[in-house]
Amino acid sequence: MKKLSLLLPLALVVLGGYVGIAHPADTTKTPPAQTVPDNTGRNVRDRGGATLTPGDQAENKADLTLTQRIRKALMADKALSSTAKNIKIITVNGLVTLRGPVNTPQEKERIVAKAQDVVGVDKVENQLEIKGH
Repeated sequence: MKKLSLLLPLALVVLGGYVGIAHPADTTKTPPAQTVPDNTGRNVRDRGGATLTPGDQAENKADLTLTQRIRKALMADKALSSTAKNIKIITVNGLVTLRGPVNTPQEKERIVAKAQDVVGVDKVENQLEIKGH
């Protein structure tokens, strides 16, 4: 009887019937399905040369300073989402182009207002897009 009581737990472990063993299949969760964004239209537009991209940013001190001042203003605004803070700011000859997605119309307005505070109302080209629109 003593031998049987020692062999039974061993047999259960060997056969995989021990309840305390976690099986990888039992603990793995399936990640939620994600939709891959389709930026094909934007990519074609950007390659055409008619739209400014970050590569067009002027390298002179005045333009770089304006871009930095606008970026700092956006980063300091706690009401803006990380999406809004990551828009493209392209400054060429004192003219600022704002591009990229934002979450809400209010974020779009805040960003434009901050850029206009730095460079002036007539020096900002607003190409911001609201996500989902």
